[in-house]
Amino acid sequence: MRVPDDWGRAIGGLGHDVRLIPPTYVKPYVKRQKNDTADAEAIAEAASRPTMRFVTVKTEEQQARSAVFRTRDLLVRQRTQLINALRGHLAEHGVVAPQGPAHLKTLAAAIADASQSLPILVRDIGNLYLEQIEQLSRKITDLEKVLRSEAQRGVETRRLQTMPGVGPITAMAIEAFAPPMKTFKRGRDFAAWLGLVPVQHSTGGKQRLGRTSKMGQRDIRRLLIIGAMAVIQWASRRGAQTGSWLHRMIERKPIMLVAMALANKMARSIWAMLTKNEDYRNPVVAV
Repeated sequence: MRVPDDWGRAIGGLGHDVRLIPPTYVKPYVKRQKNDTADAEAIAEAASRPTMRFVTVKTEEQQARSAVFRTRDLLVRQRTQLINALRGHLAEHGVVAPQGPAHLKTLAAAIADASQSLPILVRDIGNLYLEQIEQLSRKITDLEKVLRSEAQRGVETRRLQTMPGVGPITAMAIEAFAPPMKTFKRGRDFAAWLGLVPVQHSTGGKQRLGRTSKMGQRDIRRLLIIGAMAVIQWASRRGAQTGSWLHRMIERKPIMLVAMALANKMARSIWAMLTKNEDYRNPVVAV
């Protein structure tokens, strides 16, 4: 959310600094029920806390890029819904195909095949689905071209793409949704902000770590995990460097656990790259 410019000027003219607080952090300070007076008191109390975390105000350019990213994400979900609906309708008539856009040609061929015993109404509905899916695919392709073009314009987005597993879409998501990296004291703080660290149930001086928290920016987290899976698949086919961290993890741990751990390392590396203004450097294997 962005504070309107006229609000910022009006409040700033009174000598106040405009800051945004997540509603989740304000709710514990609401004493009873919910009304304007109780909300205002809770906001004032939360803002006065020395350890309170505030939301960084986004620029107009960040909001514009996030709109492109969100729109593409919405169209991808809509296309997935249409493909699944088409698969469901045709499965009732004996036409079965695997999931995913890559197998859409199988469904299209079955609809166009005159030898298939499909009712005319089913063929017409199937063609309607295919037309809608094709339109969405073209729009998604156009938006991806915009994202790639924007990713090549920025210095930081080009630097992020030097890391394996980080493409233009992931780089644009970090540029659009992440606050300045100087906000975080260390790379682990950025990984925690993304929700890529274990949940803590520590007490009495004993460290008890649970599953991955997933309490953070889900768009960047999802893309980093997808990128980590791509790196792992490439390493599994080509062979990871002997003695490297990834090689040892693939041999000992489940793939999904390795992907979460690698996404965590990628988040820490991204923080280091952006704070030090350096491109990605492959880790040196300890002899």
